[in-house]
Amino acid sequence: MAKVSPGEFVNQVQTEAKKIVWPTGRETVMTGVMVVIMTTLLGLFFFGIDTFFGAIVQWLLSLAAGQA
Repeated sequence: MAKVSPGEFVNQVQTEAKKIVWPTGRETVMTGVMVVIMTTLLGLFFFGIDTFFGAIVQWLLSLAAGQA
């Protein structure tokens, strides 16, 4: 690994920082909206799956309690 002086390092960092392309405000808002939509859909999906399997477990437990 090549040794670089602190001044050269700062120059390299500034050069690389100039290459950064920040998203526009509209892109940021659209990405945020998509995140909210996807997390809501996933939350509803997992809520439904959890409810379904919870009902199955309750049904199986009621069957087991009736057998005793």
